[in-house]
Amino acid sequence: MIIELNMAGEVPIYVQLRNQIVMGIGKGELKVGEKLPTVRQMALDAGVNTMTVNKAYQVLKAEGFIEIDRRHGATVRPAEDVSGAFREKLEEELELLSAEARLKGVEQSEFLALCEKIFSGMSPEWEAV
Repeated sequence: MIIELNMAGEVPIYVQLRNQIVMGIGKGELKVGEKLPTVRQMALDAGVNTMTVNKAYQVLKAEGFIEIDRRHGATVRPAEDVSGAFREKLEEELELLSAEARLKGVEQSEFLALCEKIFSGMSPEWEAV
């Protein structure tokens, strides 16, 4: 998986890194049980500070996308949402995206088709099992 970061963008680097890893997991590019690079290695590869990578890894851990073990490092795990918090977040973000799309003149059918196209492009490894 290739990480592409926009150093001049408004989105914090750790958020971009987090998002890229989530996309990699969602698309099946990163498999359950696969080890992520060490914090040092990821920082070196991406050209960022180790604290930035550490923060991204901690966010991913808190969200349940990875687990971190001092002996084995960070590994991908299947995400489970036992609290329902993700559904609330999803609804809020979709509501905002829907409002923006409506205000920009996107038709409902076009918006839904785009959502379906993007969602169908996601194939996390654990769904196929």
